[in-house]
Amino acid sequence: MRALLSVTNRDGLSVFARELVRLGVELFATDGTREHLAADGIEAASVSDLTAVPPLVGGQVRTFHPAIYAGILARRDRPEQLAQLAEHGIGLLDIVVVNVQPFAPEVGSRHIGIDEAIELIDVGGAALLGAAARNAAGVVAIASPAQYPLVLEELRTLGQVSADTRYRLAADAFSTVAAYHAEIAAYLNQISNNVHPQRLSLVLEKVADLPYGENPHQRAAFYRETTHRSGTIADASLLRGDQPSFNNLLDLDVAFRIAADYTAPTVVIAKHTDPVGIASGEELVDAYRRCLETDPVSSFGGIIGVNRELDGPTAREIAANSFEAVIAPGFSQAAMGILGGKPGLELLSVPPTPTEGMRDYGIANLDFKRVGGGLLVEALDSLEIDRNQLQVVTRRNPTLGELTDLLFAWRAVRHVRSNAIVLARNGATVGVGAAQASRNTAVDIALRRAGARAKLSVMASDAYFPFPDGIQIAANAGVTAIIQPGGSIRDEMAIEVADRHHMAMVFTGRRHFRH
Repeated sequence: MRALLSVTNRDGLSVFARELVRLGVELFATDGTREHLAADGIEAASVSDLTAVPPLVGGQVRTFHPAIYAGILARRDRPEQLAQLAEHGIGLLDIVVVNVQPFAPEVGSRHIGIDEAIELIDVGGAALLGAAARNAAGVVAIASPAQYPLVLEELRTLGQVSADTRYRLAADAFSTVAAYHAEIAAYLNQISNNVHPQRLSLVLEKVADLPYGENPHQRAAFYRETTHRSGTIADASLLRGDQPSFNNLLDLDVAFRIAADYTAPTVVIAKHTDPVGIASGEELVDAYRRCLETDPVSSFGGIIGVNRELDGPTAREIAANSFEAVIAPGFSQAAMGILGGKPGLELLSVPPTPTEGMRDYGIANLDFKRVGGGLLVEALDSLEIDRNQLQVVTRRNPTLGELTDLLFAWRAVRHVRSNAIVLARNGATVGVGAAQASRNTAVDIALRRAGARAKLSVMASDAYFPFPDGIQIAANAGVTAIIQPGGSIRDEMAIEVADRHHMAMVFTGRRHFRH
């Protein structure tokens, strides 16, 4: 039995190779891998011993040779193919261990031009893996150090690698090659400004298997994009508690993304993929208190997201209530001491987004909605609002305080499912109406949640009011200003109602549906 080794990830390589030798496997390796093994006292023959040709084209051409590919691709059950190899003095290669040179991490870590990026593309490794996987009937294709223990166990106990394992490894090898090529395509599509290519490849790697999905009878797993920079739920570290469930991961993502959308210290409580409350303040603890006040009852069992390191005072307030999880850029020692002993509470820390390097590319800048047989693909919704573009359409202009709250609410309503209404006052939500078929119903829900706090609040609507009824209801409850996209054929009626109640109303010219 003979093995070919050519790896960039050398974790566990020496242990694996030494055991292969002990099991009687003859080793061949490319130069870098061979030198690494030699440093650990493990002898491997050079690939050039197989090809009789030295590395060419700056080392890019090492393994492209019939002596290698024939030894990999020859079918062990085809005597005529084996006879051909014997005629030309070519031996079989039974195990192929290859890691392709990383691409996505390199081009994502810094700004890399096309000339340098091309040099990062590993053609030979991908080709070797594909060839070995194609002939899984007789060849073991190993794409990751994580697969070494299984291969060694079967070689020891069975004297060979089982067919089931060979085909599972082949599937992983083809997936590795496909993902690698997709990452390269994503980079090239970005630099050529090809936003929606004819073929869109999704490159995802598994973070964890989950106990179940939205319901106990649904199997589930968590995957992360390989073409995004860190700073998301997919990069979070679990500091304490159980692995978050499928539903908790959804709400953790919502809570953290909303909190991260604000620059001031901000706290978000999320539930069922909608914010229950959002508040900003000079101190995180003050933001938490006012966030909780939005709807203390609905907040029970929710998810908390903050955009600052969680401090002791805020942790102490959180500990006095019942929540499923807290996600933050970090936790102070005091916060960990307070929350670390609270049963059933999951704590997750998200690393900061790098300030340097290439921007996210590939699917990182796209949003997806699953439909039967396919995907709807769109650019991520961004706020992109300039105060100079706001249009005051009523006789009364908003006061400075109202305008500040209107902008706060407009940022918030973008994260609420449509039809969406947000009531805010003093940098905090006081009522949220989410996911309603009727905009008037959304207004009514937000007002009922706000109660007496609706008075002197402002209102944001993710889309225009098709009828002025919602504005009338809000005015009756004491709402003083409204921000909405405008664009309805009944805008004049809406403006007339607002003027009648001495309200200020601002049009943004942009809606923010979230289905």
